[in-house]
Amino acid sequence: MDIEKILDKLKEWLNRLADALFGPQTQPEHEPIPIPVDDRCIR
Repeated sequence: MDIEKILDKLKEWLNRLADALFGPQTQPEHEPIPIPVDDRCIR
């Protein structure tokens, strides 16, 4: 087995273990998309 594959598997297992012990990792909140508003008065 390739050493990179072993390291990837180990990283995956450690992430699963950390999720099981401490809960899932927090994801950054998405920034809201600005919506242009035409606030000019129609006369």
